[in-house]
Amino acid sequence: MSRPSFPVPPEAMGALERLWSECHAGYLVGGGVRDALLSGTPHDPVWDLATDAHPEVVLALFPGSTYENRFGTVLADGVEVTTFRRDHSYGDHRRPDTVTFTDSVEEDLARRDFTVNAIAWGRDAGAEEAGWVDPTGGRADLDARLLRAVGDPGLRFSEDALRLVRAARIAAQVGLTIEAATEAAMSAHAGDVSYLAGERIGRELRRMIASDPPSAAFRILERTGLLDPLFPELDAQRGVPQAKIPGHDLWDHSLGTLDAAAALAPTALGKLAALLHDTGKPETAADGHFLGHEEAGARIAQGFLSRLGFGAHDVRRVVRLVRHHMWSYSPAWGDAAVRRFMRRVGVDLVDDLLRLREADNVGSGWPAEAGGVAGLRERIAEQRRLGAPLSLADLAIDGDAVLAAVGREPGPWLGRTLERLLDSVISDPRRNTPERLIGDARAWAEER
Repeated sequence: MSRPSFPVPPEAMGALERLWSECHAGYLVGGGVRDALLSGTPHDPVWDLATDAHPEVVLALFPGSTYENRFGTVLADGVEVTTFRRDHSYGDHRRPDTVTFTDSVEEDLARRDFTVNAIAWGRDAGAEEAGWVDPTGGRADLDARLLRAVGDPGLRFSEDALRLVRAARIAAQVGLTIEAATEAAMSAHAGDVSYLAGERIGRELRRMIASDPPSAAFRILERTGLLDPLFPELDAQRGVPQAKIPGHDLWDHSLGTLDAAAALAPTALGKLAALLHDTGKPETAADGHFLGHEEAGARIAQGFLSRLGFGAHDVRRVVRLVRHHMWSYSPAWGDAAVRRFMRRVGVDLVDDLLRLREADNVGSGWPAEAGGVAGLRERIAEQRRLGAPLSLADLAIDGDAVLAAVGREPGPWLGRTLERLLDSVISDPRRNTPERLIGDARAWAEER
């Protein structure tokens, strides 16, 4: 049996062989094939398979599998197996109203979004050799590094508006140029993204910022008129003057910061913070200044990420980064000032915040470590080595000890007392002994 030119993981090959052994067609399809042909490594770890076997048959062939949706997809042994199908009318511009199954892999490929996603490798039932099926010229488009819609691009985009976003993301992710007619149809249908749920857009956003460079997808959105209907908070930065890199506006600065953040290898949340860090500037712009833009940006980031379905923990972290990104440091700071900085921004956040400043510097045309980043990083590391108390958990006593020492009922006063104790030991870590802290708590209780 012939093999494709790229390695096929055991779970995918095993699923194909299981389908073939039961006299069913089985093909590798979709983005996994596209990525493997380009680079040998798919971006998505789950491979897509297509078959003429109906879902109930696939369920029987793969014990423990689950029927994922009404479109014929079964999750089996770490792969997704979908029955060959035709899609019929997309009334909501999101999903087909109905699907019918077919026994033709060519028909199944003809319904797909882009030619580079409409390539299959495998064989039909009873065939002796596996091989390629490529009815839309997807492999030739890959060789030309071209992203082209299957058939009429306007029809493809009117069927499912998410394809507009996917076109920008895929082109950026794998380094393709969008074919002229396909890009023109993206511009013509840009308003259709209003039909999309925020969660679907958010999933594509996560993939966009994973591209190299991540700015590439946003440049495509800007060029095709998709940026404003998708992300008006980002589009508002276009044309806002910035006295930084000559010829660059605020939007150029934000994308430069995003690319710099990616080069520093931060988390996905760090890249989101880089993208959103200056979203408060358009509404605070006055006489070339942007006073309070970090607070406005934190509010905008909160709404942006919540609308796109990001989890509460991730939203809080990005919002904190945006809120604190305008910090300033002086070598004249004492050690207590360094500890207070760490406490104020959050010990869990301080490293990401320093990387955000480095990215912001690069996006401004400055050296990454401008503003004392290196010096502050060294002093933070020193405080960590010394085990400086920075949180309530670091105190030598807890709330129960304070209650016992003071002899009062629990209440809001207890939290205030613990915070005051923490502030005292941040100022002077030598105070962090049970005896000293209990004495302070008793003295402060008498002040009431």
